[in-house]
Amino acid sequence: MILDLFRLDGKVAVITGAGRGIGAASAVALAECGADVVIASRTQRDLDAVGDLVAATGRRALTVAGDLSDLDVVRSLAAEAQREFGRLDIVVNNVGGAIPLPFFDTTPEYLEEAFHFNVTTAHALNLVAVPLMLEHGGGAIVNISSVMGRVAGRGYGAYGAAKAALSHYTRLVAKDLAPRIRVNAIPAGSTATSALEIVTSTPELKSMMEELTPLHRIADPEEIAAGVVYLASPAGAFLTGKVLEIDGGTDVPSLDFGLPDL
Repeated sequence: MILDLFRLDGKVAVITGAGRGIGAASAVALAECGADVVIASRTQRDLDAVGDLVAATGRRALTVAGDLSDLDVVRSLAAEAQREFGRLDIVVNNVGGAIPLPFFDTTPEYLEEAFHFNVTTAHALNLVAVPLMLEHGGGAIVNISSVMGRVAGRGYGAYGAAKAALSHYTRLVAKDLAPRIRVNAIPAGSTATSALEIVTSTPELKSMMEELTPLHRIADPEEIAAGVVYLASPAGAFLTGKVLEIDGGTDVPSLDFGLPDL
């Protein structure tokens, strides 16, 4: 049956930024498809809640609380997967983000911080994960990017540039790791995560985001997670180096900060 292609029985996944939102939804979705998971974020309470949801699927979750901007913490996740489960097959680089800022407030230091958190952390984890994947024949990497890596809007210089870099990093590294490891990305559109609560709780801003999205709504995290499952599972076995846009058809920023001309 076609649904069998989405099974991940016996596989092990590491998901960063998995305490809430897209990361949490991805962890649960992968577990529902049969994978055990290593989930990491800053807050143990959030991880425990996600771990309970994973346990309810009949799979196991190892939680790692830490600052994922610290490359040593990020690198440790692959070893934790190997220690706890004996293998690693899937990496979901979900951690990232950067607060939009006007041009003159976007310092070089802030730009470097955005690249570090969105691109360098992913590469650091991939470097230590790939040898473990190769021990069992290969694997899949899914990088969570953003529609703002493709469309342009004022205030998004740091965030958009970092996410654009992550999307193209995906294409480049897919060449390096083919054919045994597939690397794909999902540039997500506006999604109902905790990062957007300040927006979605304001009726005017929420209405703006919905109006500027052709499907006239904000995505649920599970809709992005469905894409993660597709790219990580045998269903996506003939995809690598692809940037799968799950963005409601967005072609302009869904949030306009109204920054004036200089």
